[in-house]
Amino acid sequence: MKPLAGYSRTQIVLHWAAFALVAQQYLFKDAISAAWERTSEGAEVAFDPIVFAHVAGGALVLVLALWRLLLRARRGVPSQTGSTSQQVLARVTHLGLYALMFLMPISGSFAWFGGVEVAALGHNVMKVILLVLVALHIAGALYHQFILRDGILTRMRRPQD
Repeated sequence: MKPLAGYSRTQIVLHWAAFALVAQQYLFKDAISAAWERTSEGAEVAFDPIVFAHVAGGALVLVLALWRLLLRARRGVPSQTGSTSQQVLARVTHLGLYALMFLMPISGSFAWFGGVEVAALGHNVMKVILLVLVALHIAGALYHQFILRDGILTRMRRPQD
């Protein structure tokens, strides 16, 4: 099997859809935080479409992550570029991103639907770690594009079906 030159159209769409959903989770997190506080104090929480969007968005992130991993296993991915240490850092970053795309919706579900306080605490810790990993992922992509000039961003813009 020859090495892949780039990602498929589906892989690219799933990547950017996951990014958009994760970004949306951060942008509209205040509503779910406020609802959680009210629930923790024993108050009833009325239906809020933004809270629903957070819960549904988290579930969709989980589904997209699973789909991405299945597609990755079936189709493969392009080989990594850069030094050995950069490749290890990229692997660790990707592993962390995928792990959090699974763990955050699961912990959020346990917190929201089960009232599990420790799950809510873990969810909040993981959101900081996720931000760090996303920033590292973006910094790595920009480094490859503008310092190494290896065209790595092209792989996430132009499908190689």
